[in-house]
Formats: sequence, structure tokens, C-alpha cells
Amino acid sequence: MWVSRLSCLRSGPALGLRSALRQSDFAPYFYDNGAGSSNGNLGLFSISEDTSVGTHVYTLNGSDPEGEPVTYGMTFDKGSKDYFSVEPKSGNVTLIQTLDREVRDEIVAFVTITDGRNKVVENVRVFITDANDEKPEFLNLPLVVDVPEDAASGSSIYRVQAVDRDLGSGGSVTYYLQSTPSTKFTIDGHSGALRIRSGESLDYEVSRTHFVTVVAKDGGGKYHGKYQVMTSTAIITINVLDTQDSPPVFVATPYFGFVYEVSVPGSEIFTVSAKDGDQNNPNTMHYSILSGSDGFFSINSTSGCISLTSFPVQLRNELYELQVKVVYIYDMNITKNGPQNRFELSMYEHPPEGEILRGLKITVNDSDQGANAKFRLLLVGPSRVLRVVPQTVLNEAQVTIIVENSSAIDYEKYQFLTFKLLAVEINTPERFSATAEIVINLLDTNDNIPKFSSEFYIARIPENSPGGSNLVSVTATDPDSGLWGEVKYSIYGSGADLFLIHATSGIIYTQPWASLDAEVKSKYNFYVKAEDTEGKYSLAEVFVTVLDQNDHPPEFNQNYLEKTMIIGAPVKIEAVDEDAEEPNNLIEYSIMKADPDNIFDINTSTGEIKLKPYIKSMEIVQNITKQKDCRWSVVVQARDRGSPSFSTTAVVKIDITEAVRRPMAAFLMQSRDNPMKALGLAISIITVIVLVTVMISTIMYFRNTKSNRITPARHIIRRRPKEPRRWTFRPWFGRSDLSFGKFFTDDETRDSTNNSSPRAKPPAPSAPVLPPPSGQNKDGSGISSALVSELKMRIEQKINEANQGYYY
Repeated sequence: MWVSRLSCLRSGPALGLRSALRQSDFAPYFYDNGAGSSNGNLGLFSISEDTSVGTHVYTLNGSDPEGEPVTYGMTFDKGSKDYFSVEPKSGNVTLIQTLDREVRDEIVAFVTITDGRNKVVENVRVFITDANDEKPEFLNLPLVVDVPEDAASGSSIYRVQAVDRDLGSGGSVTYYLQSTPSTKFTIDGHSGALRIRSGESLDYEVSRTHFVTVVAKDGGGKYHGKYQVMTSTAIITINVLDTQDSPPVFVATPYFGFVYEVSVPGSEIFTVSAKDGDQNNPNTMHYSILSGSDGFFSINSTSGCISLTSFPVQLRNELYELQVKVVYIYDMNITKNGPQNRFELSMYEHPPEGEILRGLKITVNDSDQGANAKFRLLLVGPSRVLRVVPQTVLNEAQVTIIVENSSAIDYEKYQFLTFKLLAVEINTPERFSATAEIVINLLDTNDNIPKFSSEFYIARIPENSPGGSNLVSVTATDPDSGLWGEVKYSIYGSGADLFLIHATSGIIYTQPWASLDAEVKSKYNFYVKAEDTEGKYSLAEVFVTVLDQNDHPPEFNQNYLEKTMIIGAPVKIEAVDEDAEEPNNLIEYSIMKADPDNIFDINTSTGEIKLKPYIKSMEIVQNITKQKDCRWSVVVQARDRGSPSFSTTAVVKIDITEAVRRPMAAFLMQSRDNPMKALGLAISIITVIVLVTVMISTIMYFRNTKSNRITPARHIIRRRPKEPRRWTFRPWFGRSDLSFGKFFTDDETRDSTNNSSPRAKPPAPSAPVLPPPSGQNKDGSGISSALVSELKMRIEQKINEANQGYYY
């Protein structure tokens, strides 16, 4: 029998057991306390990079099965620095090298534990966490930018870039300019885009170079326990480029010339000279005489040389004052009789509606006169995008193109727009015409924000997945071109501590030290942010479900249970499975072994153990066991339904007894297997109670009805309490047989009066008559005054006692 084997094991000699334990030599082991613990095997331990050298950071902790003392040690890879030292006996780990996460973010170490004979070595990784110890660093130094002087107010002219190698808020960088009273520039704090301040403009002729100091600031963080913000500065050199915005200027004015008598027509008198006000790319000058020549002088349009056109004798005046004009012309002209021309312009997308395209300088003219020189201008191309002014021209006009629909000028839809400028005569039968092609090359602006492919992402990951496991990949696109179309990902939120995201690919993965446990927390949610280089961003929410794995076996409270079973009633045992979800935490019970066998049944779902149906009394139990104590053993197995399945067993000692039952308890116990019988009895009892209640209510109703009938009034006559009797001493005249000094009460007097006349009024009270002197009694026997007083007092006491009651 199983029980007998168990008893033999328990009764075995202690010496043999000790000898077996001495022969066994088990290796020591480390305690694995997981992440966040300050003692154990150093597994998943993390340490801040600003930890001071000499700090006690951890305690190695383990044990030996035989209880032998253990010692600890630690080694590192060859060629690697020894970052920690270990005190062999206590296991205290001390930092001995300065840490720098930006240089090395994890340390591989080998921790050892030995009992002198057996040595265990474990490979562990120590993660170095970040502290805010790095300043932002500017890229592309020195910062030099060339800007045309006609750059529009508010336009972006450069993008400053700085990086901070710290993580989290300490790695984020914002920008600002050191304020100066006359600065013409501003910077976007997030993107680092340097712009011309609104309302300001550049002028090459006023200032050709500007110097701006930009500050890069991180988001702040803790360093040695204190919060600090770190900054860096750089100087931006802005060179202003000259553009054609200044008129030509005459050199060495005023000019004087002389005409001699021997001069002939064509002789050079003097030369005027002018230079372009914009010196960066000067244009060719064009000279002309406005007035004062009277036809005697001419000027070379390109060289500025003034010549005599006639003989000196023909000159009418001794002094001539000439007005000379110099211009540079940059007009592109089309005529209806000339060839087709092409005009090209580059401009940013989405210009303001109503803005004039100043880069297009188009002149249209017709050399005819009168009505023949009247023509109409038409702009043929994408509808309602641009319009031309004027629409009707006589002889010549400067063409103006105006923006009509800003939203249609979109770089993401068209990289260039093509229009035909058509000039058609109005009032001529020939209807001559001319055309010019206008090509507008669009330049991109950062007018779009990154957009996620979905507003939310759902991810599932099994618990106990190793650190660094991929979770889900998010995708966001920005249709802008160049740097504006580059997207950088980040995550934040209360549930994001265990996760990281790759900044460019959008792959979300778990922290290297993260340990996901569905029994601790199975749901996480956080936000992922997609941001372009100028700080425009969008958000999406990520929902993470940690899938339960069957990593916990069922457990009983104790491996050895004692229960008392009353015949006919079950006993219940219960095991608990700490897994989070079904079927991993669903438990099935079964009987593995029983002594005696084939006696018990068990409910596989609830764990209720009961005797076989044929065992209904202690006599049957006694016949089975042949023992008086009736204590039987059952080995119960609890197995979960997970995959793989885990199980555990417990020994249940069951004492069988038969309870002394009252008739009702016996009836209820017998009717457990026949619930309809108990239900019928309950219904019968309730019916009897209802009938008795109805009968009593009916009787009470009729009784109350009868008592409420009108009957003759009954008068209750209550007698007044008797008045205290008063003693009257009066002589009874006419009675010779009575003594003169005899006492009478008022009642006696009243009775004597009532006998003669029942309705006669009682006699009026009278003051008592003093008794005569004792010497005057006829019979010679005097009454003592003391005796009279005592008698009077006793009579008054009796009267008072009688007055306390009521008579009807």
C-alpha cells in the first residue's frame, strides 16, 4: 500500500539519510531576483553613468544547498576595463571605473560563486543608463550662409543643426538667438530654421555681412542628483549678395567739353561714364541725350562718348548744357510680328493670393497706330490659377501676372506650371497674334505634416520575450521634399517606459532590460510621434497586449491536506494557477492514487471529493477499511489546460465520519440527490403558512367588524372616596340606657338618619362637643384622654387606607 511505503520512509534510520546527504555535493547557485533588485546575480542590473567611483552599487547573493559558505568573484572580457570589484565574502560590488553611456552603454561581466569545490559562472550584462552630461554639438561648423539681398521677409535662409548624445529629454535640442537690438533674423526653436524677421529686409549697399549668435539648449535632466540644462553657442556668418536693385550712377560729375574752330563733324567732345549701382553683377549701360543738343551733338549709347554732328560755325550758342540719361534695361519683349518667346520663373508654392509675380518682366507692344494697335491679352493654362493684367492694350503695355488661386500652386501636385500668354488684335480683319510661353518652376515649402498610415496600432507580444524584441512597425509619410520630408519617430506616455522606437525606421521594440509579465500587467498604451525637421508632427496611439504564456503551474496552499468528510457530503480542495488568461489558468482535478482504491470520486472542475454512491453509512466504511479510525489517503493532481501543460499533486488525508442529524437535517441530507423532493416540501410548508395567515386575518376582520357596531352607551359610575370619619361627641337625648359621654361617628349618625328617611339630607357638620368632666359621668367611670386619642388615630388610619381604592 502507498501509505505503508510512506510510513517506512518516515521511520527509516536518520543515520542513513545523513550519510546520503554527505555523499551528495551540489553546486552553489545565485538568487535571480530580476530587474530592479539590488542583490542577486547582477542580471538585468542597470546603473547610471554619473555614479561616482567607489560607490557600493550591488550585492551578489547566492546559497549552497549543503549550507557551506560561499565566496563571490567577477571577471571581464580580455582587453576590457575592470569596471567593478567584488568583496569575496559579502558579495558587495563596488564601482572602480568612470562610466560613460555615450562611449559604452552596456558591460559584459562574468560573476562566480563557489563553495570551495564547485564553481558556478554566469554571464551577465550590466546596462548603463543615461544622465544629462552632454552638451549639444553643432554640425557643419563654421556656420556660413550666403543670402541674396532681395530675399523675402519671413523666408528661411538656413537650417541650424545640433545634436545631443544624451537620451530622453536630455537629448532633445531647442534653439534661440542671443538677443540684439538690431537683429534682422529669427530662428525656429524646434527645427533650427533661420529666417529673416517679419518686416525686415537685407540691403547689400547698407551691410554686406551679419553675425548672429545661436544657442542650442537641451531639454534638461538629472546629473549627480541635480537637475541641469546644458547649452552650446555658435556664430552664424550671413553674407548678403548683391542683386539688381540700385540705379546706375555717373562717375566724376560734372562733365565739361570744348568745341574748337578747327573741329569737324564727328569730333569727340567728351565722354560720360556711369557704373551700375549693383556691383556684384553689373549690367551694360545705355546712354542717351534727353535735351540741350539742338541737333548739334550725339552720344554713343554704349560708350557714352559725345560727338559733334556739324561744323562749329553753325553753332548758335556759345554754351550748351546737355542732359544725358543712362539706364540698364532688363526687359524681355514680345511683339506680334516677332518670334515666340519663353519666360521662366522659379517661385515657392502657395504664394499669397493677389501677389504679383515680380520675376516676370514682360512687355508687349504693337508698332501699328490707332485701332490697329489695339489687342487683347489672354493667359491659357490651368484654369483660375493666374490672371493677366491688363487684358486690353493699346500699342504697348507692361504685363503683370497675378496669383488667383494659391492652393492650386502646390509642389506636391505639380513641380512646374506652363502657361501660354496670347496677344490677339481686336479690330483688324487680319487678327494678328503673338504668343509667349511662361514656365513657372515651383519650389517646395514645408507645408505638410507627417501623417501616419493609421490612427492607432495594435501589437501583441508573448510574455517573457527577451529584451530588444520587435513589437510593431509604424509608418508615417511627409509629402514634402528634401529634409522637410524626412520623418523622425519618438514615443512618449506613461506606458512607454518599457519600449523604444527606432528614430528612422519606426520599429518599436522592448527595452534591453524589459521583462514583460502578463500576470503583472497585460495592457500598455502610449503615443508615437512623427516629426519633420521643422517640428511639425502628428500622433498615433499604440495598444500593446502582452500574451499570456503557460509559465505558472497550479499550486495548492499545502502539499499535505487534512479534511473531515461527513458521509453524503463532499470535501473541496482548491489549487490556484497564477497565469492571466484561459486556458492557461483553468484547472482539472483527478485522483492519481487512493488508499483504499476505488472509493472516491472527484469533480474535475471544482475539486469536490465525495464517496462512491454505494457508501451511505459508517457500517459500509467499517467493512471496507477494517480499521476503527476510518482515515483514508488520496493523492490529487491539479493540471492546467495550457500548452505545455503543468501539474502538481497534493496528499489529502480524509477522516470519514457520520454526523448525528436531526430529522430535518437528515431529510435535507437525504434529499441532496433528489432536489425536487426538497422543493416539494418547501412549497408545502409555505402553502400551510399562507393558509394559516389567511384564516387568522379573516377572523380578525370579522371580530373588528362586530366590535365596530353601535351599541347602547354604558355609564360607569365611580363612587367618590369616602370622606374621613369624624368623631362627634354629643349626648343622645331620649336614650336613658346610654351614657352621656359616648362617642359616635358621622356614618352612624347618617345611617340612623337614612333609616328614617332615605332621601333626607345629611345633617350639617358640627364642631365636636368636648367630653364632660369625668366627675360628671353618671356611671362614674371616666374615659382617659390618652385612650381616646389613640383610638381616634387608629380609626383615621383605617379610613385613609380605604380611601386609596375606587369602587364601582
